[in-house]
Amino acid sequence: MFESVCASCHGLDGRGAERGPNIATRAVVLQLSDEEILHVLRSGIPVAGMPAFSAMGAPKIKAVMAYVRILQGGGKGGSTRGDSQRGKLLFFGKADCAKCHMINGSGGFIGADLSSYGSNGSAEEIRAAILDPNKDLDPREKTVDVTNTEGRQFTGIVRNEDNFSLQLQSLDGTFHLFSKADLPQLEYLPKSLMPADYGSVLSSVEIDDLVSYLVRSARAAKLTRAPGTESKREKEDEE
Repeated sequence: MFESVCASCHGLDGRGAERGPNIATRAVVLQLSDEEILHVLRSGIPVAGMPAFSAMGAPKIKAVMAYVRILQGGGKGGSTRGDSQRGKLLFFGKADCAKCHMINGSGGFIGADLSSYGSNGSAEEIRAAILDPNKDLDPREKTVDVTNTEGRQFTGIVRNEDNFSLQLQSLDGTFHLFSKADLPQLEYLPKSLMPADYGSVLSSVEIDDLVSYLVRSARAAKLTRAPGTESKREKEDEE
C-alpha cells in the first residue's frame, strides 16, 4: 500500500521526493503520535497538497502507519499507544524515573542512560521491563547492601570490584571505595534498584504514555546522531 499510494510523493524509503517531504527522519514527523499520523492519513493536509485516504478503510490506513514507523527505524517497537508528552511529565514527575535515569542529558545517573533505550525492543518489551524490572536481571545491575565496621549501611550498585576492594555507587550518586576487610556485611540482593510496583502506582494508560516517551525520545536521539537527514527545504519549512 505504501509503494502504490505514498512512495510516488515521499519516496520508497520515505525520505522525500520532489512532490513530498521526508517522513522517515524528519524531526517534526518523528514526534507525531500514532493517532496524529492516522489523522493525517485519513484527512490529508489540503494546504500542503496531501490528499485524504479515508476511502482506503481503517485496516489499510493502520497498516500504512505501521510501515511508516518501520521506515522511521522503529521496527517492531515503532507502534505505541500512549501520549509522549504526558509520558515526559511522568518520567520527570510522578513516576520519578529521572531520579535514577537520564534522557538527553537530563535526570539522574545511577541508572542506565535511557536516551536510546526505546529503540532496543518492542513497546510490549519496554512495558514488561517497567512492570517487572527483576525479570532477566543483569547481574551488574543487582542491588548491594554493605555495612562497614562503624555500623554505617550503604545501598547501591557495584561499579568496580576485585578480591580486596569494592567501589559502590549509592542512591544519591556518590561513589564509595571500601576495603572488603572493613565490611563485616556484604550482601548481593537478587533485585533491581528500580521500583517493582509501577503496576499499582501507575495506571495502564500512564504506562503506555511512559513507553511512548521512551520510544519517541529514542527516535529523536537517533535523528541527532544522523546529520544531513533533512533537506534545506524541510529545515526552512520547520523554521
